[in-house]
Amino acid sequence: MSMRVTRIGEAEPFAPVGHEGVGPVRLQGGESTPTSDFTVALSHYLPGGAAELAHQAAETVYVVVSGELVMTSEGKEEVLVQYDSVHFTPGTLRTVHNRTNLPASMIVIRATS
Repeated sequence: MSMRVTRIGEAEPFAPVGHEGVGPVRLQGGESTPTSDFTVALSHYLPGGAAELAHQAAETVYVVVSGELVMTSEGKEEVLVQYDSVHFTPGTLRTVHNRTNLPASMIVIRATS
């Protein structure tokens, strides 16, 4: 199959460890898709939602699509807004927080190998 469409209404929700107030859905990748080298998820962060301090298991890119999220890594804090992106190398420690009173969403692209 050369083209695989995932409709947002059919995207598989999942619950990553260490995430509170975050509702992600898998757009591509995972057990139910043929995508093998990476996964793509859409994560919705409620106000106050956060991903606790954790190592990135693989190379990862985050793209904020709405709202504002604060990324912290190695003592550095960055505020990302719509269409800003950040790249993390494997093993990097990071946190993600929504410190605003509005929801925020981001695309997460992660290598699987």
